[in-house]
Amino acid sequence: MKYNIRGENVEVTNAIKEYVERKIGKLERYFDTPPTSDVNVNISVYNDEQQIEVTIPMTNLLLRAEEQHLDLYAAIDLVVDKLERQIRKHKTKVNRKFRQQGGAPKHVFAEMEREAVLLKEQEEYDDDEIEIVRTKRFDLKPMDSEEAVLQMDMLGHAFFVFENSDTGTTNVVYRRRDGRYGLIEPS
Repeated sequence: MKYNIRGENVEVTNAIKEYVERKIGKLERYFDTPPTSDVNVNISVYNDEQQIEVTIPMTNLLLRAEEQHLDLYAAIDLVVDKLERQIRKHKTKVNRKFRQQGGAPKHVFAEMEREAVLLKEQEEYDDDEIEIVRTKRFDLKPMDSEEAVLQMDMLGHAFFVFENSDTGTTNVVYRRRDGRYGLIEPS
């Protein structure tokens, strides 16, 4: 894994870099072959509170977690724990799904490599029209609605756009105010 560690309102020392790389490197034990993903780490300090945000884009999966704590090293430990839970949860779900479908490859999760999870940002300004301040582009992955909810929860978002693997249409899952989930399908 290649590490991209940035500091915001804090200088990222060699000791911090080594600690982050050592802790996140332990996640490689969940893979048969080490992923070739970039690991994006953003460390920031606001009002004496340390915040760390880690994003690891991989094929069919985007691992993302953030944590705040008064101690930076404790925040790093907590964010790694979150990432481990996400990997275990996804691995369990993938293995269960393939067992139900009847005998798919055992090492599907381990074969995940870096793929283009391309998020391009554009800013467009036009005084005469509605102002769109950010545009994101990404590939829609075919999945079922349950997997889309899992991805949405891992990202910490309120909605998730995906291609329904059953119908081939673009769908949206979202978190309702009552805490349950909704699905938007085209008619």
